[in-house]
Amino acid sequence: MQSIPLKAGQLDEILTSRAGLGESFDFMVRKFIIAGTPVHLYAVNGLCDTLFIMQILEEIVEIEIPKNDRTNLSSIIHNRLVHQSVETVDTVEDVIRQVFSGLIAIKVEGDRHVYVVDVRSYPGRQPEEPDTEKVVRGSRDGFVENIIVNTALTRRRIRDEKIRFDMMEVGQRSKADVAVGYIKDLANQDLIDTIKKELEAIDVDGLTMTDKSLEEYIVKQGFNPYPLVRFTERADIAATHLLEGHVLIYVDTSPSVMITPTTYFHHVQHAEEFRQSPAVGTFIRWIRLMGIVASLILLPLWYLLAIDPDLRPESMAFLGMEEDTNVPLILQLLIADIGIEFLRIAAIHTPTPLSTAMGLIAAVLIGQIAIDVGLFVPEVILYVAIAAIGTFATPSYELSVANKMVRLSLLFLVWLFHIDGLVVGLTIYILYLINIKSFSTPYLWPLVPFRPKAMLRILMRLPMTSALLRPMIVKTKDRVRQKPTGE
Repeated sequence: MQSIPLKAGQLDEILTSRAGLGESFDFMVRKFIIAGTPVHLYAVNGLCDTLFIMQILEEIVEIEIPKNDRTNLSSIIHNRLVHQSVETVDTVEDVIRQVFSGLIAIKVEGDRHVYVVDVRSYPGRQPEEPDTEKVVRGSRDGFVENIIVNTALTRRRIRDEKIRFDMMEVGQRSKADVAVGYIKDLANQDLIDTIKKELEAIDVDGLTMTDKSLEEYIVKQGFNPYPLVRFTERADIAATHLLEGHVLIYVDTSPSVMITPTTYFHHVQHAEEFRQSPAVGTFIRWIRLMGIVASLILLPLWYLLAIDPDLRPESMAFLGMEEDTNVPLILQLLIADIGIEFLRIAAIHTPTPLSTAMGLIAAVLIGQIAIDVGLFVPEVILYVAIAAIGTFATPSYELSVANKMVRLSLLFLVWLFHIDGLVVGLTIYILYLINIKSFSTPYLWPLVPFRPKAMLRILMRLPMTSALLRPMIVKTKDRVRQKPTGE
C-alpha cells in the first residue's frame, strides 16, 4: 500500500499515471485555493450527486483563516464537510477505489490524509414490481441495480437492531461491492463464515455478470443444471428468508438477491401463495406442483403409452395416436419441444410491440400448418403445449430449464429402452437430486431425509399462526418464531 504524498501536486501525478486522470474525460480534479493553501477535489462524473458537491464546495470556499494561523486548516475543512458520511484514507489505492466507487476525495496540501465523502448517485431505475415475480395483491417495490437501495428496502421491512450487512469487494479490476446480509442472533455463524471465506477466495479480474458469476464461485456448481441458491427480486421474499435464518448475498449492479441455503422446494414456492388465504394458497400451490410434475414427466409418459399400447388400460385408449404419420414420433416431440424453446428465446429478444405478432405466427402459421402438412399429429402439439405451460408455471426460471433438460433426457431413454428407460431414468434422477447439497444442506429436504411436519408445510400453505418454529435446515440459533396462541 502506497502512502499518500504530502503535496497535492504529487497525488495528481500518481493518479495521472495510474488511474488516467486527465485522460479519461469522466475522471476530473477541481483545484482551488483556501487561505493560501492548495486544495484538490477528485471525482468521477456520472457517479456523484452534483448538488451535494456544489453545497460542499460552497462551505469550503467560504472558510476564512488568519494568515498567521493555517495549522488547523485541514481540521476546519473536515468540520465544514456538511455530510453524514465523511472518512479519511491514507493510501493511493484507497483513494482510487473510493473515487471510482462514486465518492469524492478532498486533498489538502501538506496533510497526509485524504477526506472521502459519500455523494454517490448511481444511474438506475426506481423500485418497481419484478416481471418474473408478479402478484395479484402485495407490494409493488422490487430490488434494483443499486446495492444501497436494495439493503434499504430490506431494512424497511426488518427494523431489527441485529440485522447486519457486511460489505466486501470482489474482483481485482471490477472491485464489485458485495454485501452479506443476515440477522446476527438467528443466522448460523458457520454458514456466514463459509460464505465470507468463499467470497474472499475469489481471485478474478472482474464479475461483470454479477450474481450469476458469483454463484458459480461460491457453490461450485459446475455442470449441475439445478440451482443451488434462490434468486429473488422481491424485497418481501428476501426479508422473509432473513427472518427464517437464511443468509442473503447482495451484489451491486444486480437486481437479484441470492438466498442461501436453499433446497429444491424453495424453488417451487411463490409469493402469491402467501398473499391469499391458506385455503386459496394451498389450492394455488397444488396447481403449481401439478404443473411442475407435468413439465417433467408428461411427455415421456405419454410417449411411452403411445409407442407401447399394451401398457394402456382400455379406459385410457385415447392416449394413443388416432392417425399414423411418416415422421417418427420421437422426432416430432423433439422438434416441437425444442421449437417451444425457440419461441421462448425469440420472445426475450423480440420488442414488446412485436411479441403479439410473433405469437400469432407461431400459433397459427407454424403450428396449424405443421399439422395440415403431416409434420405433427395433433396429440403431439397438445401434450407439448401442456408440458410447456407447466414449465412456465414453475416459479424458478432456473429450475424450469433444468427440468426441461431432464425431460428431454427421459424422452431419449424411453425411445431407446421403453418402460425400462423411464423407470431407470427417474431412479437416476431422484438419486441425483438426493446427492446434491447446497452449503451442506440436503437438496430434497424435507423429503429426503423425511420430516413429516416440514413436508406438510411444503404441500400445504398453513396459516401463519401455526408457524411456531423456523426451519431446522438453516440451523438457526433460535428456532422459536412465535409462541402458541393463548400463551
